Amino acid sequence: MTQSNNIPFGIGLMVATTFVFAVQDGLSRHLASEYNVMMVVMIRYWFFAAFVIAIARRKAGGIRAAAQTSQPILQSLRGLLLAAEICVMVAGFTILGLVESHAVFTCYPLLVAALSGPILGESVGWRRWAAIGVGFIGVLIILQPGMTVFEPAAAIPLLAAAMFAVYGLLTRFVARKDSTATSFFWTGVMGSIAMTFAGVWYWQPMSSTDWIYMGCLCITGVTGHWLLIRCYEVAEASAVQPFAYLQLVFASIIGITLFGETVRMNVAIGAGLIVAAGLFTFWREALQRRAH
Repeated sequence: MTQSNNIPFGIGLMVATTFVFAVQDGLSRHLASEYNVMMVVMIRYWFFAAFVIAIARRKAGGIRAAAQTSQPILQSLRGLLLAAEICVMVAGFTILGLVESHAVFTCYPLLVAALSGPILGESVGWRRWAAIGVGFIGVLIILQPGMTVFEPAAAIPLLAAAMFAVYGLLTRFVARKDSTATSFFWTGVMGSIAMTFAGVWYWQPMSSTDWIYMGCLCITGVTGHWLLIRCYEVAEASAVQPFAYLQLVFASIIGITLFGETVRMNVAIGAGLIVAAGLFTFWREALQRRAH
């Protein structure tokens, strides 16, 4: 629940959150290029689960209260879907790089807006449909179907964006009955259980240096989620959410400086259209909330 509305502080926290998550993506890219993606995500989830359990223990009612839900199937599905999405996205980092993966992935708010009507019964006006259309033109500009032989791998971040959008819609759906703490608890615990069953078969010995990187990956994951929770505690989501697009900027800088990636002109133009369309969508949603 929002305890105050300190927008400048909230914006600062969101900027810090996007930077930390971008560093996490850079670490994921490095580790997943050296070791199996499933193992990397599994270890990351172990620390994430420990974090959500620690948060739950500090709340009133403890773990039992956090785990209590009338929607265990939907909550489990959310956790499984997010774990699968992370695996897909990390695989995309190793195949396409941070720049192109994030450029396509930034369309997920538009997918949420497009699917919120048929799935949640929310009203989507023609202006937001127009913004969604502009955003997908940006995706097509990045993917360039028909310009050359289409690279199937280019669709990986688009699949991840679709999965994350459905996860977001399920989160909004279960929020009608469950608290944020309950959803957060199920996300971490179910994802950890699923990734343990999936990832333990791909265990590989790691070098001491990469264990340090893995530790940093886990720390950035916990820190990023803590900053995000704190951000939404001090400021309205509509005021800070547009700054989440800075993760694309930070991830691109890391990809270019540390991994030698480049920004192709079509990627820059397409990403610009996607971000502009997403910002317009957030603006329209904020206007509608104020009107109600």
